[in-house]
Amino acid sequence: MTGPAAYEKARTSETVLQRITAIRAPRLLRGIELALLLFAIAIGAAAVVIVDLTVRGEVTTTLLPTGALLVATLIGLHLAVRFTAPDADPLILPIATLLNLVGIAQIYRIDLAESVTGWEAASIRQLVWSSVAVAAGIVVIAVIRNHLVLFRYTYLMGLGALILLLLPMLPVIGQEINGARVWIHIGGFSFQPGEIAKILLAIFFAGYLVRNRDALSMVGRKVLGIRFPRGRDLGPLIAFWLVAMAVLVFQRDLGTSLLYFGLFISMLYLATGRAGWVVLGVGLFLVGGVVASQTLDYVGRRFANWLDPFADPLGIGYQLVQGLFGMANGGMTGTGLGQGFPADTPEARSDYIIASLGEELGLIGLFVILAAYLLLVGRAVRIGFAGQDDFGKLLASGLGFAIALQVFIVVGGVTRVIPLTGLTAPFLAAGGSSLVSNWIIVALLLRLSNSVRNRPKLVIRA
Repeated sequence: MTGPAAYEKARTSETVLQRITAIRAPRLLRGIELALLLFAIAIGAAAVVIVDLTVRGEVTTTLLPTGALLVATLIGLHLAVRFTAPDADPLILPIATLLNLVGIAQIYRIDLAESVTGWEAASIRQLVWSSVAVAAGIVVIAVIRNHLVLFRYTYLMGLGALILLLLPMLPVIGQEINGARVWIHIGGFSFQPGEIAKILLAIFFAGYLVRNRDALSMVGRKVLGIRFPRGRDLGPLIAFWLVAMAVLVFQRDLGTSLLYFGLFISMLYLATGRAGWVVLGVGLFLVGGVVASQTLDYVGRRFANWLDPFADPLGIGYQLVQGLFGMANGGMTGTGLGQGFPADTPEARSDYIIASLGEELGLIGLFVILAAYLLLVGRAVRIGFAGQDDFGKLLASGLGFAIALQVFIVVGGVTRVIPLTGLTAPFLAAGGSSLVSNWIIVALLLRLSNSVRNRPKLVIRA
């Protein structure tokens, strides 16, 4: 058959094939996600069993009830994605689950070393908080059916972030822990509002930069091959630099200050493509950091400890030195789960969980964990580049950079690449605030990836 009839038949066959592919693709994606999710759960369960056998010599059911609750919520999130975001990226949920469960296994191992049981055990609380965090992710992905809805509330998100940042400064509910005033305490409940603020800031930055990108992309003079922005356009950069410095001065939190300002600079660069913004931003923060190290005692101590932790190994440098010795003890392959001494390092469950894992899993284990982070951030950036709208592109990339920056700050502090800041590793470290915020980020990335994949299918059907 030749001519118009053959052409029409081929076109009809192609359309049918496209429709069949559009129907099967979501099922295939969700099948891959479920298989990888079950595999991640199996790895977490195996890690807990290994810890039990190594430390106790038998398998116990200590974590079984709360662990079953977490598995149920994870399956619930998978089902929510299957029915409300069937075209979502199939790797994001399993990667986050793997990191979360590996962290719980290591926290459980430290609990056993310190003979902590019941609700006092951080592993039990971490499982409960993980379930709450995953449930929050289910709510987000069920309520937010279109990410562009967030664009309407750009400035409201910015206001919400500012309020959350100010809450720890209130005299009644504000609480200072380990020298940083970033917590609120109501009754027996403590929470770090800055963790939620970083999500609201990412949404605010994305909406603000989309609206003002043309003005911010204007360039002024060229210096050393780099075109810098005009002086009249420096207002947003200066304003947020002052906000970051205020967090450093009043809340005494170097890590959060660096995270917020780094997030702003990275999203500003993505929106404008101008390296001059990065140079100016890094320069401003370095100037602020140097001035703070000379005028603020707690910042000065962190810098001094970073430069020479062995100057006072039993005092201010004790945590950093113990962490370095722990990772050195692990070597390339690690001592094995349950066979190291991670509890000898202060804050081994939270600030120093990377060092704890480095001791018992070794350099190879840390590389696997960092590869998982890299893959998660890579999926977020891929969603951003494939996005159909500027707001979605910036938001997905910004959320990915938020995770990447936090991992860099944490790992860099533990390994002495940068001064120790006190931030915690996403998904791994003990702490409910961080878990809730990071699982909300996962839900937002799933929603954004569904929008990206869904666009071509809608075009084909039309």
